[in-house]
Amino acid sequence: MPPILARVLAGRGIQRPDEVPLTLDQLPSPTLMPGLDKAVALLMEARRQGWKILIIGDYDADGATATALMVRGLTLLGLPTPGFLVPDRFEYGYGLSPEIIELASREASPDLIITVDNGIASLDGVAAAHAAGIKVLITDHHLPGDVLPDADAIVNPRLDPASPFLNLAGVGVAFYLILALRGALRDADLLPANANPASLLDLVALGTVADVVVLDRINRILVEQGLRRMRAGQCIPGIIELLKVGRRDPDRVVAQDLGFIVGPRLNAAGRLSDMTHGISCLLCDDPQRARELAEELDSINRERRGIEQGMRDEAMIQVQRLKEQGDLPLGLCLHDEHWHEGVVGILASRVKEAVHRPVIAFARAQEKGLLKGSGRSIQGLHLRDALDAVATRHPGMLRKFGGHAMAAGLTLAADQFEQFRQAFAETVALLAPADIFTSVIDTDGLLEETELTLKNAELLAHAFPWGQGFPAPRFDGEFEVLDQRVVGERHLKLTLGLPTSRGVIDAIHFNAPVADWPRNCRRVAGIYQLGVNDYRGQRSPQLLFEHLMPL
Repeated sequence: MPPILARVLAGRGIQRPDEVPLTLDQLPSPTLMPGLDKAVALLMEARRQGWKILIIGDYDADGATATALMVRGLTLLGLPTPGFLVPDRFEYGYGLSPEIIELASREASPDLIITVDNGIASLDGVAAAHAAGIKVLITDHHLPGDVLPDADAIVNPRLDPASPFLNLAGVGVAFYLILALRGALRDADLLPANANPASLLDLVALGTVADVVVLDRINRILVEQGLRRMRAGQCIPGIIELLKVGRRDPDRVVAQDLGFIVGPRLNAAGRLSDMTHGISCLLCDDPQRARELAEELDSINRERRGIEQGMRDEAMIQVQRLKEQGDLPLGLCLHDEHWHEGVVGILASRVKEAVHRPVIAFARAQEKGLLKGSGRSIQGLHLRDALDAVATRHPGMLRKFGGHAMAAGLTLAADQFEQFRQAFAETVALLAPADIFTSVIDTDGLLEETELTLKNAELLAHAFPWGQGFPAPRFDGEFEVLDQRVVGERHLKLTLGLPTSRGVIDAIHFNAPVADWPRNCRRVAGIYQLGVNDYRGQRSPQLLFEHLMPL
């Protein structure tokens, strides 16, 4: 193993050779997934009886990929192709609600509903389905409450705290159900020819990365195997075309491309429009039509970016005002009457990155008098638990809430915003250790000038899938500035000198504070990733600065 890669892996706790391979035979058996036996038996009965199946998904990239995977997977295994339905986030909100059951009954008349990436908290929705004579199979990865829905089967790794699958995304849970069903069909000698669930791994990789779940070894295997299929051309047209509209080469795709290029374009449909557009792109097998759908999603994403930028500027003005009034609250709540409900989640994420605090951003809900909030947290503060604590101390304040450690959503009455703002700040101060509010940036140390090569940049990009909990290699160093200029209004482009080798290397700092940057900067210090600049077919190493300061 090249020394630079061994050093990076050691910094992420990988010490032994047997921890390195990311092959499918290293995955734990589906038999270890809670609830699979009952779910598979239900699907086998559905196959025998010819039940009409409807998939109920979620309106984010994990929900979209899980929906597409379930539709493709069940069809692959010989069941009738299911329909799908995704709640309109503005009209119905999240999850399997009684209103969604009414809509599903009216439009699809299913015998069986399968949820993906939702359902674990849908007590009323499941009851409504049973009242309508519809069976329900829940697949979800969110934390269960004290009371579970009375579903016909529930597959959720979090039902067993000892499960090895606790970090799976919703699409990963759905994939394991398909794996288990394939095994049952094989044992019953009912498996269709060439029915290989590995063909679904491109969807698993995309949803896993886009949902920002921890890339433990199981998720790294799933993502790596999906990426290998994409690079080999064994990929659905929708993902290929989404990469292309984002100016990424499918033959060289890496996990960051899924997180920063494909995922946001899918999510934009759920934020501003209808996730049906995104799922249709993932289900399309015609490259030309997939291209058209990908271009539609790209257009929606451009609109989302414009809305987000305006909201971010307004939010940071609010943050500055709070700072002027005294110390910034440890838990931050922001609201503006004109903010877009579908964009407050990504806004909360951007503000959290800027202030290193748990942040909840609110927008006016469709229902008069209500606000919908979406929050993002920092390591050390479990956001859903914090909301649960607020709800316990202030009964009736939260109309509903849900989520997990790093992200959560809630609904409350608009006239209770100020009361909630104070309650949330107090709860965060009570629950969170004081040291989590000091931002610490870990790096992989210095790189010698001789290590700043295209070979090393390519190696680090493709050696492993990097992401949440398994961060991409980043290094720190000081450099001589030979040239600098602003590009795209917000980005700082640099040419840096390498005096020992008498060479130069390009660098860029995205979303830099260009208004405050000195014009005659001669030396900089920063934290960067060693990346590849592909310009008109010419590939060269490039430093991608995450943090940069003049010296």
